[in-house]
Amino acid sequence: MAAIDHIELLTDAESLAHYGRDWTRFWAPRPEAIAFPKSTAEVVELVHWARQTGRRLVPSGGRTGLSGGAVATEGEVVVTLEKMRALIEIDPVEPSLTAEAGMPVGELQRLAADRGLYYPVDWAAADSSQLGGSIATNAGGIRVLRYGMTRDWVRGVTVVTGAGEVLELNRGLVKNNTGLDLRQLMIGSEGVLGIVTAATVGLIPRPPEQSVLLLGFTGLEALMPAFAELRAGLALSAFEFFDRRSIDFVAAQAGESFPLDDGCPFYAVVEFDDPGQTRQDDALAVFESLLDSGKVADGTISQSGSQAAELWRWREAISEAISERTPYKNDLSVRVSRVPGFLSALDELVGRHYPDFEVIWFGHIGDGNLHMNVLKPEHWSVEDFHAAGRGLSPDVFELVRKFEGSVSAEHGVGLLKRDDLHYSRSKSEIELIRAIKSAFDPDGVLNPGKML
Repeated sequence: MAAIDHIELLTDAESLAHYGRDWTRFWAPRPEAIAFPKSTAEVVELVHWARQTGRRLVPSGGRTGLSGGAVATEGEVVVTLEKMRALIEIDPVEPSLTAEAGMPVGELQRLAADRGLYYPVDWAAADSSQLGGSIATNAGGIRVLRYGMTRDWVRGVTVVTGAGEVLELNRGLVKNNTGLDLRQLMIGSEGVLGIVTAATVGLIPRPPEQSVLLLGFTGLEALMPAFAELRAGLALSAFEFFDRRSIDFVAAQAGESFPLDDGCPFYAVVEFDDPGQTRQDDALAVFESLLDSGKVADGTISQSGSQAAELWRWREAISEAISERTPYKNDLSVRVSRVPGFLSALDELVGRHYPDFEVIWFGHIGDGNLHMNVLKPEHWSVEDFHAAGRGLSPDVFELVRKFEGSVSAEHGVGLLKRDDLHYSRSKSEIELIRAIKSAFDPDGVLNPGKML
């Protein structure tokens, strides 16, 4: 590797295992080396070196992904952006923030907050995930209901393509109608077209104070009617549901007791605008209506920011709490209006096909996104469990196709859903994606085997 000796490289076994994987555990990491570029120019050098030597590169952010998109299994060189985390500019007029791709999203949020501004895309792993990775995966999170996905906030990106070209896409502009918007191609491209090295994201004024309702529902059929009633009566920013089984895992990890009656089959964290706690009476009125109609059986409302955070933790901590059980994740979505029928059909399908597996349900149901997590039995090997999950997925995905939904709502395709793309994309779409990949990465240097 003499041609890139000035770029920091690690090849020890601990580093290869740490940087060679994401949060999935179905593939053993086997990278050749880990590269730590400190500038866009060094990323360009790595791409040119890879093309000249026949190497393959796996771009790596915070590695919090859940689809195997940042896993290096075939001797690739992992390119981690964690040494490129500088703040470049905060523009208070637009307002916007420009930073290098390795900046943690949580740090970005805090920098904005220090100036009375707000970056609204948020998820439980924000402090671990990085700006570039969140763009490459078009991260969603807990407030999509109000603010949309990462795609809706990216004003510009600096990208190094698989040909080693540096593209400055959109340059932070709010309006730019000069033909095709290549910036949008990069958002959600999972590193198969280029490596994001810097980006500009839009900010907004800090939103009003918010409060949280934690509600216990009487059944699956009550969720969406209750959501409609809550949305009509309150200014919602989030509606996040989870099932009864989730509570046990979070409680065991946190060593705390759940604040509601634990006999309900489903629960939801409902966040709403409540400046100066002036909407508490409205929230209580909606709650009492839901209680009278039999949709909810129990509930509580936060009285402070710290209490709101405590209630949120019962939803946000689920992924980490179940991680030791190596969950086989199905990240699914349909149009919000079709959620009730889809959820009923999916619940029946799961009961029929997963009778021996423990299934954990949670998700951003207010935007049509459901997370179905099948937990590995303790006596099963990871390989056997993954094979079982793969064998049962076609029935689930056929149902998704029937409802014209997506087999990957927010986690991406990566390795996990690569062979399932046809359930949500037509043959023509997939061929066009291949052609675009070839145009940006003619030698197939970037993230081989992912998505396609």
